[in-house]
Amino acid sequence: MKLNNISLILAAGLSLGAFSGCGIYSTYSPEKVNSAIVNEYAQALEQDADPEAFGNLDWHKVFTDPMLTDLIERALANNKDLRNAKLNVDIAHAQLKGARLSYLPSVALAPNANRSFMMGQWGDWSYTLPLAVNWEVDIFGKLRNARRSAQTAELQAQAYEQAVRSQIIAGVAQCYYSIAALQSQLELSRETAVLWKQSVQTMRDLKEAGRLRENAVVQSEAQYYSIESSIADIEMNLHELNNTLSLLLNTMPQKWSIPSSANLEMPAIARASVPMAELAARPDVRASEMALASAFYATNSARAAFYPSLAITANGGFTNLLGSMVKNPAEWFVQLGGSLTAPLFSRGQNIARLEAAKAQQKQALNNFEYAIMSAAADVSDALTTYEKCQEKQSWLALQVENMAKAVDITNELLIFDGSTTYLEVLTAQQNLLGAQTAQITTNLAASRALINLYQNLGGGR
Repeated sequence: MKLNNISLILAAGLSLGAFSGCGIYSTYSPEKVNSAIVNEYAQALEQDADPEAFGNLDWHKVFTDPMLTDLIERALANNKDLRNAKLNVDIAHAQLKGARLSYLPSVALAPNANRSFMMGQWGDWSYTLPLAVNWEVDIFGKLRNARRSAQTAELQAQAYEQAVRSQIIAGVAQCYYSIAALQSQLELSRETAVLWKQSVQTMRDLKEAGRLRENAVVQSEAQYYSIESSIADIEMNLHELNNTLSLLLNTMPQKWSIPSSANLEMPAIARASVPMAELAARPDVRASEMALASAFYATNSARAAFYPSLAITANGGFTNLLGSMVKNPAEWFVQLGGSLTAPLFSRGQNIARLEAAKAQQKQALNNFEYAIMSAAADVSDALTTYEKCQEKQSWLALQVENMAKAVDITNELLIFDGSTTYLEVLTAQQNLLGAQTAQITTNLAASRALINLYQNLGGGR
Protein backbone atom coordinates (compact mmCIF):
# COMPACT_ATOMS: atom_id res chain seq x y z
CA MET A 1 0.00 0.00 0.00
CA LYS A 2 1.32 3.45 -0.85
CA LEU A 3 2.31 5.80 1.93
CA ASN A 4 -0.26 8.46 1.03
CA ASN A 5 -3.08 5.86 1.17
CA ILE A 6 -1.96 4.75 4.61
CA SER A 7 -1.96 8.38 5.73
CA LEU A 8 -5.52 8.85 4.47
CA ILE A 9 -6.77 5.80 6.38
CA LEU A 10 -4.97 6.90 9.54
CA ALA A 11 -6.41 10.40 9.25
CA ALA A 12 -9.90 8.96 8.80
CA GLY A 13 -9.47 6.81 11.89
CA LEU A 14 -8.26 9.78 13.91
CA SER A 15 -11.21 11.90 12.78
CA LEU A 16 -13.62 9.17 13.90
CA GLY A 17 -11.75 8.89 17.17
CA ALA A 18 -12.39 12.58 17.82
CA PHE A 19 -16.02 11.71 18.49
CA SER A 20 -14.95 9.44 21.34
CA GLY A 21 -13.00 12.05 23.24
CA CYS A 22 -9.73 11.52 25.04
CA GLY A 23 -8.76 9.10 27.80
CA ILE A 24 -7.68 5.94 26.01
CA TYR A 25 -4.32 6.01 27.80
CA SER A 26 -5.46 7.22 31.24
CA THR A 27 -4.98 5.12 34.35
CA TYR A 28 -7.75 4.70 36.92
CA SER A 29 -7.48 6.51 40.22
CA PRO A 30 -10.23 7.48 42.71
CA GLU A 31 -9.37 11.17 42.22
CA LYS A 32 -10.60 10.97 38.63
CA VAL A 33 -14.12 10.05 39.75
CA ASN A 34 -16.48 12.96 40.32
CA SER A 35 -17.80 11.90 43.73
CA ALA A 36 -17.43 13.48 47.18
CA ILE A 37 -17.51 10.07 48.91
CA VAL A 38 -14.91 8.60 46.58
CA ASN A 39 -12.71 11.67 47.01
CA GLU A 40 -12.84 11.20 50.78
CA TYR A 41 -11.99 7.56 50.20
CA ALA A 42 -9.01 8.54 48.03
CA GLN A 43 -7.69 10.87 50.74
CA ALA A 44 -8.02 8.07 53.29
CA LEU A 45 -5.90 5.77 51.11
CA GLU A 46 -3.02 8.24 51.37
CA GLN A 47 -2.90 7.80 55.15
CA ASP A 48 -0.64 5.23 56.78
CA ALA A 49 -2.49 2.22 58.19
CA ASP A 50 -2.69 2.07 61.98
CA PRO A 51 -1.39 -1.37 63.04
CA GLU A 52 -3.23 -1.06 66.36
CA ALA A 53 -6.62 -0.41 64.77
CA PHE A 54 -9.08 -3.15 65.66
CA GLY A 55 -9.57 -4.32 62.07
CA ASN A 56 -5.81 -4.46 61.48
CA LEU A 57 -5.09 -6.73 64.44
CA ASP A 58 -4.05 -10.29 63.70
CA TRP A 59 -6.97 -12.58 64.45
CA HIS A 60 -4.84 -14.49 66.99
CA LYS A 61 -4.78 -11.32 69.11
CA VAL A 62 -8.57 -10.96 68.95
CA PHE A 63 -9.55 -14.60 69.52
CA THR A 64 -7.23 -15.92 72.20
CA ASP A 65 -9.22 -19.00 73.30
CA PRO A 66 -6.93 -21.96 72.43
CA MET A 67 -9.81 -24.20 71.34
CA LEU A 68 -11.30 -21.46 69.15
CA THR A 69 -7.88 -20.71 67.66
CA ASP A 70 -7.48 -24.36 66.68
CA LEU A 71 -10.94 -24.43 65.07
CA ILE A 72 -10.27 -21.25 63.05
CA GLU A 73 -6.96 -22.62 61.78
CA ARG A 74 -8.66 -25.85 60.72
CA ALA A 75 -11.36 -23.90 58.91
CA LEU A 76 -8.83 -21.73 57.07
CA ALA A 77 -6.96 -24.86 56.00
CA ASN A 78 -9.98 -26.91 54.88
CA ASN A 79 -12.90 -24.64 53.97
CA LYS A 80 -14.08 -25.19 50.39
CA ASP A 81 -15.25 -21.62 49.84
CA LEU A 82 -11.82 -20.27 50.73
CA ARG A 83 -10.15 -22.82 48.46
CA ASN A 84 -12.37 -21.75 45.59
CA ALA A 85 -11.62 -18.09 46.32
CA LYS A 86 -7.89 -18.85 46.13
CA LEU A 87 -8.45 -20.65 42.82
CA ASN A 88 -10.24 -17.55 41.52
CA VAL A 89 -7.08 -15.59 42.28
CA ASP A 90 -5.04 -18.16 40.34
CA ILE A 91 -7.44 -17.88 37.40
CA ALA A 92 -7.24 -14.08 37.40
CA HIS A 93 -3.44 -14.24 37.60
CA ALA A 94 -3.32 -16.60 34.61
CA GLN A 95 -5.56 -14.24 32.63
CA LEU A 96 -3.31 -11.31 33.55
CA LYS A 97 -0.30 -13.30 32.33
CA GLY A 98 -2.11 -13.87 29.04
CA ALA A 99 -2.88 -10.16 28.71
CA ARG A 100 0.79 -9.31 29.27
CA LEU A 101 1.91 -11.86 26.68
CA SER A 102 -0.38 -10.26 24.10
CA TYR A 103 2.26 -7.53 23.71
CA LEU A 104 4.62 -10.11 22.21
CA PRO A 105 4.45 -11.27 18.58
CA SER A 106 2.62 -14.49 17.82
CA VAL A 107 4.67 -17.13 16.02
CA ALA A 108 3.19 -20.02 14.02
CA LEU A 109 4.81 -22.87 12.12
CA ALA A 110 2.62 -24.38 9.37
CA PRO A 111 4.64 -26.83 7.22
CA ASN A 112 2.92 -28.27 4.16
CA ALA A 113 3.76 -30.59 1.26
CA ASN A 114 1.93 -31.88 -1.81
CA ARG A 115 2.44 -33.92 -4.98
CA SER A 116 0.25 -33.96 -8.08
CA PHE A 117 -0.64 -36.82 -10.47
CA MET A 118 -1.10 -35.85 -14.16
CA MET A 119 -1.09 -37.74 -17.42
CA GLY A 120 -0.39 -41.06 -15.77
CA GLN A 121 2.65 -39.99 -13.82
CA TRP A 122 3.49 -38.36 -10.54
CA GLY A 123 5.11 -35.00 -10.40
CA ASP A 124 7.81 -33.83 -8.04
CA TRP A 125 7.11 -33.12 -4.39
CA SER A 126 6.65 -29.48 -3.45
CA TYR A 127 7.00 -28.40 0.13
CA THR A 128 7.10 -25.26 2.22
CA LEU A 129 8.35 -24.86 5.78
CA PRO A 130 7.06 -21.37 6.69
CA LEU A 131 7.41 -19.51 9.98
CA ALA A 132 4.74 -16.78 10.34
CA VAL A 133 5.13 -13.92 12.82
CA ASN A 134 2.33 -11.47 13.57
CA TRP A 135 2.66 -8.47 15.89
CA GLU A 136 -0.09 -5.99 16.73
CA VAL A 137 1.38 -2.61 17.57
CA ASP A 138 -0.50 -1.13 20.52
CA ILE A 139 -0.60 2.46 19.31
CA PHE A 140 -4.02 3.39 20.72
CA GLY A 141 -3.99 1.45 23.97
CA LYS A 142 -6.23 -1.51 23.16
CA LEU A 143 -3.84 -4.07 24.61
CA ARG A 144 -2.85 -1.72 27.41
CA ASN A 145 -6.43 -1.30 28.61
CA ALA A 146 -6.99 -5.06 28.38
CA ARG A 147 -3.92 -5.64 30.54
CA ARG A 148 -5.00 -3.05 33.10
CA SER A 149 -8.48 -4.56 33.21
CA ALA A 150 -6.92 -7.98 33.87
CA GLN A 151 -4.84 -6.43 36.68
CA THR A 152 -7.95 -5.03 38.36
CA ALA A 153 -9.65 -8.42 37.97
CA GLU A 154 -6.79 -10.05 39.86
CA LEU A 155 -6.95 -7.42 42.61
CA GLN A 156 -10.70 -7.92 42.81
CA ALA A 157 -10.23 -11.69 43.17
CA GLN A 158 -7.67 -11.10 45.94
CA ALA A 159 -10.12 -8.81 47.75
CA TYR A 160 -12.84 -11.44 47.43
CA GLU A 161 -10.48 -14.06 48.86
CA GLN A 162 -9.81 -11.81 51.85
CA ALA A 163 -13.56 -11.25 52.29
CA VAL A 164 -14.13 -15.01 52.37
CA ARG A 165 -11.24 -15.46 54.80
CA SER A 166 -12.63 -12.78 57.13
CA GLN A 167 -16.11 -14.29 56.86
CA ILE A 168 -14.83 -17.75 57.79
CA ILE A 169 -12.92 -16.45 60.83
CA ALA A 170 -15.99 -14.55 62.01
CA GLY A 171 -18.30 -17.46 61.19
CA VAL A 172 -16.31 -19.94 63.27
CA ALA A 173 -16.13 -17.48 66.16
CA GLN A 174 -19.87 -16.81 65.93
CA CYS A 175 -20.67 -20.53 66.01
CA TYR A 176 -18.22 -21.12 68.84
CA TYR A 177 -19.69 -18.55 71.21
CA SER A 178 -23.26 -19.31 70.11
CA ILE A 179 -22.73 -22.98 71.04
CA ALA A 180 -21.20 -21.90 74.37
CA ALA A 181 -24.22 -19.66 75.03
CA LEU A 182 -26.68 -22.46 74.20
CA GLN A 183 -24.72 -24.84 76.42
CA SER A 184 -25.01 -22.31 79.24
CA GLN A 185 -28.73 -21.85 78.56
CA LEU A 186 -29.21 -25.63 78.49
CA GLU A 187 -27.49 -26.01 81.85
CA LEU A 188 -29.61 -23.19 83.28
CA SER A 189 -32.82 -24.75 81.95
CA ARG A 190 -31.96 -28.16 83.35
CA GLU A 191 -31.11 -26.72 86.75
CA THR A 192 -34.33 -24.71 86.69
CA ALA A 193 -36.31 -27.82 85.72
CA VAL A 194 -34.96 -29.61 88.79
CA LEU A 195 -35.89 -26.69 91.04
CA TRP A 196 -39.36 -26.38 89.52
CA LYS A 197 -39.92 -30.10 89.92
CA GLN A 198 -39.17 -29.65 93.58
CA SER A 199 -41.55 -26.70 93.62
CA VAL A 200 -44.30 -28.91 92.18
CA GLN A 201 -43.76 -31.40 94.98
CA THR A 202 -43.90 -28.55 97.49
CA MET A 203 -47.22 -27.43 96.02
CA ARG A 204 -48.55 -30.95 96.31
CA ASP A 205 -47.48 -31.16 99.95
CA LEU A 206 -49.17 -27.84 100.72
CA LYS A 207 -52.31 -29.06 98.99
CA GLU A 208 -52.30 -32.22 101.13
CA ALA A 209 -51.97 -29.99 104.15
CA GLY A 210 -55.00 -28.05 103.01
CA ARG A 211 -53.13 -24.82 102.45
CA LEU A 212 -53.44 -24.74 98.62
CA ARG A 213 -56.01 -25.77 96.08
CA GLU A 214 -55.65 -28.13 93.15
CA ASN A 215 -55.28 -25.28 90.62
CA ALA A 216 -51.99 -24.25 92.26
CA VAL A 217 -50.57 -27.73 91.73
CA VAL A 218 -51.83 -27.87 88.13
CA GLN A 219 -50.33 -24.51 87.21
CA SER A 220 -46.99 -25.33 88.83
CA GLU A 221 -46.89 -28.60 86.88
CA ALA A 222 -47.68 -26.73 83.67
CA GLN A 223 -44.75 -24.40 84.29
CA TYR A 224 -42.47 -27.40 84.87
CA TYR A 225 -43.59 -28.98 81.58
CA SER A 226 -42.93 -25.69 79.81
CA ILE A 227 -39.32 -25.73 80.98
CA GLU A 228 -38.88 -29.35 79.86
CA SER A 229 -40.24 -28.53 76.39
CA SER A 230 -37.90 -25.53 76.06
CA ILE A 231 -34.97 -27.86 76.73
CA ALA A 232 -35.89 -29.79 73.58
CA ASP A 233 -35.81 -26.55 71.54
CA ILE A 234 -32.39 -25.64 72.92
CA GLU A 235 -31.01 -29.09 72.14
CA MET A 236 -32.35 -28.85 68.58
CA ASN A 237 -30.73 -25.44 68.05
CA LEU A 238 -27.51 -26.75 69.55
CA HIS A 239 -27.52 -29.67 67.12
CA GLU A 240 -27.96 -27.31 64.14
CA LEU A 241 -25.12 -25.05 65.30
CA ASN A 242 -22.79 -28.03 65.67
CA ASN A 243 -23.57 -29.02 62.09
CA THR A 244 -22.96 -25.45 60.89
CA LEU A 245 -19.56 -25.42 62.58
CA SER A 246 -18.76 -28.81 61.01
CA LEU A 247 -19.52 -27.44 57.55
CA LEU A 248 -17.28 -24.43 58.15
CA LEU A 249 -14.47 -26.84 59.01
CA ASN A 250 -15.30 -29.01 55.98
CA THR A 251 -15.86 -32.12 58.08
CA MET A 252 -18.69 -34.54 58.68
CA PRO A 253 -21.38 -33.37 61.15
CA GLN A 254 -20.34 -33.96 64.74
CA LYS A 255 -20.80 -32.61 68.23
CA TRP A 256 -18.17 -30.13 69.37
CA SER A 257 -17.24 -30.12 73.05
CA ILE A 258 -17.27 -26.37 73.59
CA PRO A 259 -17.43 -25.31 77.25
CA SER A 260 -20.35 -23.19 78.36
CA SER A 261 -17.92 -20.88 80.18
CA ALA A 262 -16.32 -19.71 76.90
CA ASN A 263 -16.54 -15.93 76.75
CA LEU A 264 -14.98 -13.37 74.41
CA GLU A 265 -12.88 -10.84 76.25
CA MET A 266 -14.08 -7.34 75.43
CA PRO A 267 -11.38 -4.80 74.52
CA ALA A 268 -11.88 -1.13 75.26
CA ILE A 269 -13.42 0.44 72.17
CA ALA A 270 -14.50 3.95 73.09
CA ARG A 271 -15.37 5.78 69.90
CA ALA A 272 -18.53 6.52 68.00
CA SER A 273 -17.15 5.83 64.54
CA VAL A 274 -14.04 4.74 62.67
CA PRO A 275 -11.91 6.69 60.19
CA MET A 276 -12.51 6.28 56.47
CA ALA A 277 -9.04 4.68 56.20
CA GLU A 278 -10.28 1.70 58.22
CA LEU A 279 -13.39 1.39 56.07
CA ALA A 280 -11.20 1.46 52.97
CA ALA A 281 -9.45 -1.65 54.27
CA ARG A 282 -12.62 -3.71 53.95
CA PRO A 283 -12.19 -6.28 51.19
CA ASP A 284 -15.71 -5.82 49.81
CA VAL A 285 -15.09 -2.07 49.47
CA ARG A 286 -11.81 -2.79 47.74
CA ALA A 287 -13.49 -5.32 45.42
CA SER A 288 -16.17 -2.75 44.56
CA GLU A 289 -13.47 -0.21 43.72
CA MET A 290 -11.77 -2.74 41.43
CA ALA A 291 -15.11 -3.29 39.67
CA LEU A 292 -15.21 0.47 39.05
CA ALA A 293 -11.63 0.41 37.75
CA SER A 294 -12.51 -2.46 35.42
CA ALA A 295 -15.48 -0.47 34.08
CA PHE A 296 -13.16 2.54 33.67
CA TYR A 297 -10.82 0.53 31.43
CA ALA A 298 -13.77 -0.94 29.55
CA THR A 299 -14.76 2.63 28.68
CA ASN A 300 -11.19 3.34 27.55
CA SER A 301 -11.32 0.25 25.34
CA ALA A 302 -14.61 1.42 23.85
CA ARG A 303 -12.97 4.75 23.00
CA ALA A 304 -9.94 2.98 21.50
CA ALA A 305 -12.25 1.10 19.11
CA PHE A 306 -12.63 4.35 17.12
CA TYR A 307 -8.95 4.26 16.20
CA PRO A 308 -7.25 2.05 13.61
CA SER A 309 -5.16 -0.98 14.50
CA LEU A 310 -1.72 -1.66 13.04
CA ALA A 311 -0.32 -5.17 12.58
CA ILE A 312 3.11 -6.13 11.26
CA THR A 313 3.56 -9.56 9.73
CA ALA A 314 6.61 -11.50 8.61
CA ASN A 315 6.86 -14.87 6.88
CA GLY A 316 10.02 -16.80 6.25
CA GLY A 317 11.13 -20.33 5.71
CA PHE A 318 12.36 -22.98 3.34
CA THR A 319 10.58 -24.00 0.10
CA ASN A 320 11.14 -25.56 -3.30
CA LEU A 321 7.96 -24.07 -4.79
CA LEU A 322 8.52 -20.95 -6.84
CA GLY A 323 5.25 -19.91 -8.41
CA SER A 324 4.15 -22.81 -10.59
CA MET A 325 7.64 -24.31 -10.74
CA VAL A 326 9.26 -26.81 -8.43
CA LYS A 327 12.93 -26.22 -7.87
CA ASN A 328 15.40 -28.52 -6.22
CA PRO A 329 17.26 -27.92 -4.07
CA ALA A 330 14.92 -25.69 -2.06
CA GLU A 331 15.78 -22.14 -1.04
CA TRP A 332 15.04 -19.72 1.79
CA PHE A 333 12.39 -17.05 1.42
CA VAL A 334 11.35 -13.99 3.50
CA GLN A 335 8.22 -11.84 3.24
CA LEU A 336 7.46 -8.67 5.21
CA GLY A 337 4.17 -6.82 5.37
CA GLY A 338 1.97 -4.53 7.38
CA SER A 339 -1.75 -3.89 7.65
CA LEU A 340 -3.69 -0.91 8.97
CA THR A 341 -7.34 -1.53 9.80
CA ALA A 342 -9.50 1.53 10.33
CA PRO A 343 -13.17 1.36 11.46
CA LEU A 344 -14.57 3.44 8.58
CA PHE A 345 -18.11 2.06 8.53
CA SER A 346 -18.70 0.97 12.17
CA ARG A 347 -18.94 4.38 13.78
CA GLY A 348 -22.54 3.85 14.90
CA GLN A 349 -21.73 0.52 16.58
CA ASN A 350 -18.68 2.02 18.31
CA ILE A 351 -20.73 4.97 19.59
CA ALA A 352 -23.34 2.55 20.97
CA ARG A 353 -20.63 0.46 22.69
CA LEU A 354 -19.11 3.60 24.19
CA GLU A 355 -22.48 4.78 25.53
CA ALA A 356 -23.09 1.35 27.09
CA ALA A 357 -19.60 1.35 28.63
CA LYS A 358 -20.16 4.81 30.14
CA ALA A 359 -23.50 3.70 31.62
CA GLN A 360 -21.87 0.59 33.10
CA GLN A 361 -19.15 2.77 34.58
CA LYS A 362 -21.79 4.93 36.26
CA GLN A 363 -23.42 1.79 37.64
CA ALA A 364 -20.06 0.66 39.03
CA LEU A 365 -19.59 4.10 40.62
CA ASN A 366 -23.05 3.89 42.25
CA ASN A 367 -22.21 0.43 43.59
CA PHE A 368 -18.85 1.66 44.89
CA GLU A 369 -20.42 4.61 46.70
CA TYR A 370 -23.06 2.33 48.21
CA ALA A 371 -20.36 -0.14 49.33
CA ILE A 372 -18.59 2.66 51.24
CA MET A 373 -21.83 3.86 52.85
CA SER A 374 -22.91 0.30 53.65
CA ALA A 375 -19.53 -0.37 55.28
CA ALA A 376 -19.96 2.73 57.45
CA ALA A 377 -23.48 1.62 58.44
CA ASP A 378 -22.30 -1.90 59.32
CA VAL A 379 -19.53 -0.56 61.54
CA SER A 380 -21.88 1.95 63.18
CA ASP A 381 -24.43 -0.78 63.91
CA ALA A 382 -21.79 -3.07 65.41
CA LEU A 383 -20.35 -0.30 67.60
CA THR A 384 -23.78 0.76 68.84
CA THR A 385 -24.87 -2.81 69.55
CA TYR A 386 -21.64 -3.49 71.43
CA GLU A 387 -22.00 -0.32 73.51
CA LYS A 388 -25.67 -0.91 74.37
CA CYS A 389 -25.05 -4.55 75.23
CA GLN A 390 -22.43 -3.46 77.73
CA GLU A 391 -24.96 -1.11 79.33
CA LYS A 392 -27.61 -3.80 79.34
CA GLN A 393 -25.27 -6.33 80.95
CA SER A 394 -24.81 -4.16 84.04
CA TRP A 395 -28.56 -3.70 84.49
CA LEU A 396 -29.31 -7.39 83.94
CA ALA A 397 -26.76 -8.39 86.58
CA LEU A 398 -28.66 -6.28 89.10
CA GLN A 399 -32.00 -7.67 87.89
CA VAL A 400 -30.85 -11.29 88.27
CA GLU A 401 -29.53 -10.59 91.75
CA ASN A 402 -32.82 -9.05 92.89
CA MET A 403 -35.01 -11.65 91.18
CA ALA A 404 -33.09 -14.44 92.94
CA LYS A 405 -33.84 -12.71 96.24
CA ALA A 406 -37.51 -12.37 95.26
CA VAL A 407 -37.76 -16.13 94.59
CA ASP A 408 -36.26 -16.98 97.97
CA ILE A 409 -38.53 -14.50 99.80
CA THR A 410 -41.76 -15.63 98.14
CA ASN A 411 -40.96 -19.30 98.74
CA GLU A 412 -40.32 -18.66 102.41
CA LEU A 413 -43.50 -16.61 102.76
CA LEU A 414 -45.60 -19.30 101.07
CA ILE A 415 -44.16 -22.24 102.98
CA PHE A 416 -43.76 -20.85 106.49
CA ASP A 417 -46.55 -18.36 107.08
CA GLY A 418 -48.74 -18.43 103.94
CA SER A 419 -48.68 -14.64 103.63
CA THR A 420 -48.26 -14.84 99.83
CA THR A 421 -49.90 -16.78 97.02
CA TYR A 422 -48.60 -19.49 94.69
CA LEU A 423 -49.08 -17.08 91.76
CA GLU A 424 -46.46 -14.75 93.24
CA VAL A 425 -44.09 -17.69 93.62
CA LEU A 426 -44.59 -18.78 89.99
CA THR A 427 -44.22 -15.20 88.77
CA ALA A 428 -40.96 -14.73 90.69
CA GLN A 429 -39.58 -17.98 89.29
CA GLN A 430 -40.55 -17.06 85.73
CA ASN A 431 -39.03 -13.59 86.08
CA LEU A 432 -35.77 -15.02 87.41
CA LEU A 433 -35.51 -17.48 84.52
CA GLY A 434 -36.29 -14.71 82.02
CA ALA A 435 -33.64 -12.43 83.51
CA GLN A 436 -31.02 -15.20 83.54
CA THR A 437 -31.83 -16.11 79.93
CA ALA A 438 -31.65 -12.44 78.92
CA GLN A 439 -28.27 -12.22 80.61
CA ILE A 440 -26.92 -15.13 78.55
CA THR A 441 -28.45 -13.73 75.37
CA THR A 442 -27.01 -10.26 75.97
CA ASN A 443 -23.54 -11.64 76.63
CA LEU A 444 -23.77 -13.50 73.33
CA ALA A 445 -25.06 -10.39 71.55
CA ALA A 446 -22.07 -8.41 72.84
CA SER A 447 -19.67 -11.09 71.60
CA ARG A 448 -21.41 -11.25 68.23
CA ALA A 449 -21.26 -7.44 67.91
CA LEU A 450 -17.53 -7.49 68.57
CA ILE A 451 -17.01 -10.28 66.04
CA ASN A 452 -19.14 -8.40 63.48
CA LEU A 453 -17.13 -5.24 64.10
CA TYR A 454 -13.89 -7.12 63.46
CA GLN A 455 -15.28 -8.59 60.24
CA ASN A 456 -16.81 -5.26 59.15
CA LEU A 457 -13.39 -3.67 59.44
CA GLY A 458 -11.87 -6.33 57.21
CA GLY A 459 -10.20 -8.20 60.05
CA GLY A 460 -8.24 -11.37 59.49
CA ARG A 461 -5.72 -10.13 56.95
